[in-house]
Amino acid sequence: MMTVRVDKDLKERMRRHPKVNWSEYIRESLERRVMEEEMKEAVKAMDELAGKTTGTWSGAEEIRKWRDKPHGSG
Repeated sequence: MMTVRVDKDLKERMRRHPKVNWSEYIRESLERRVMEEEMKEAVKAMDELAGKTTGTWSGAEEIRKWRDKPHGSG
């Protein structure tokens, strides 16, 4: 559980909009922000991984190697 405090002026302005579910709005806003931060972390991790590669790996070539590799019988 979390408590959010707002000043009196903002609270009064919010009261003028009773159709807005402010708690839900705040939850959704927090969820969006957390997702943004998680995406930033994921992009950073992907960039770090990409920086460790030579850029010469080819998925198609790797598949050909495994496909054409002789397999033992049995």
